[in-house]
Amino acid sequence: MKDRHFYRTFFSMYFVLVFQNVISLSVNLADNIMLGAYSEVSLSGVAAVNQIQFIYQQLLTAAGDGMVIFCSQYWGKKQLEPVKKIAATAMHTGLVFAAALFLAVSLFPEQAVGLFTTDQAIIAEGVKYLSLIRFTYLFFAVTTILLATLRSVEIVKIAFYLSVSTLVINCCINYVLIYGKFGAPRLGVTGAAVGTLVARIVECGAALWYVLRKEPNLKMRISDYFRTDRLLRRDYFKTMVPMLIVQGLWGLNTAMQTVILGHMTARAIAANSAASNLFLMVKSMAVGASSAASVLIGKTIGEGDLKKVHLYARRLQKMFVVIGIVSGVFLYFLRIPVLSFYDLAPETREMANRFLIILSVICVTMSYQMPTNNGIIRGGGNAMFVVRMDLISIWCIVIPLSFFMAFVVKASPVVVVCCLNADQVFKCIPAFLEVNYGKWVKKLTRD
Repeated sequence: MKDRHFYRTFFSMYFVLVFQNVISLSVNLADNIMLGAYSEVSLSGVAAVNQIQFIYQQLLTAAGDGMVIFCSQYWGKKQLEPVKKIAATAMHTGLVFAAALFLAVSLFPEQAVGLFTTDQAIIAEGVKYLSLIRFTYLFFAVTTILLATLRSVEIVKIAFYLSVSTLVINCCINYVLIYGKFGAPRLGVTGAAVGTLVARIVECGAALWYVLRKEPNLKMRISDYFRTDRLLRRDYFKTMVPMLIVQGLWGLNTAMQTVILGHMTARAIAANSAASNLFLMVKSMAVGASSAASVLIGKTIGEGDLKKVHLYARRLQKMFVVIGIVSGVFLYFLRIPVLSFYDLAPETREMANRFLIILSVICVTMSYQMPTNNGIIRGGGNAMFVVRMDLISIWCIVIPLSFFMAFVVKASPVVVVCCLNADQVFKCIPAFLEVNYGKWVKKLTRD
């Protein structure tokens, strides 16, 4: 019975979170595929802007996950008032991020896109896309924090439904406005931005309606978002800030891939865009495992059963290995049919194909270390371990090595991609040692 309860609890969250993340990413993938058939330059411009979105998404993820770690422990103790106050603090944090990014890209649009490429044609297309897409930042922040709040009390299905509606709206508007169908103007990247903006507004409105009107556990009201607690706010930031560093480093590391490849050849940035978007889709299997494990571990710590926490941790690790093998095989065989949707030059297509072969191997190790670090260890309250590991692996090894190979050795983009993803392999060792032999379980709630 205990085994059935564990698997039912984990997989009921896992599958919904995977599909929700896939559909959410498909909003940007739809822009890329449709623009890939429209123009390779437009595709590269949007890919550069989406790197800004990716870094922003990592910051919001930190704000949301920091809340989930705390709130899931309070949820395990059946204490709802602290959950509401922490959710309000997380929402304020997300809105600050949104305002700061909106201001930055509004004042320095060319410089923002120019971080990822030196090609002026690509920068021009990226700036056109950014001029509208920046208005999505506020709506995306609100939606992300609302869905994280629901996830902390084990409500995940609504996120899937919202993501499906967002994808449908975005694809329909994209088809009409990118290519100028049904008498509409042919707008290219501007049409793609309009589709994404409308979809994000609808998504945010629906999430607000559900949380404020239909959500059965917390029964949040607008007034709850103006009520915080000084001690809980301090507790939240104490855990969230290290997570913010981790997610920011991860976002910058991923963006640096575009920076380095974009400064090597114009073809490399288009190939990387096609490959990385598919990789992010398959990576959803690891992201879903990480999110589900974090809630499960946090709730169990809140219940006070530490023996069960360690039992679950061992069981989850075995599942992560299986998920990694499945995702790696899936990415390997999916790469050819997906690349056929892109209107790329033969050399660009072959480069993207090689990138995906490398990433299919990376999927296996990433699917173990990511949910072990971010789901079990960080979900157990020890965020600083992950911070230290990422600081060393990304900024002391991966980034210096990649710059050296790209600009000193003048290695091929394929070799550079291997260097940029090397940390996904060697982080497995410290993750295994910490989760099985370290002291990572920390009670975060106040009595």
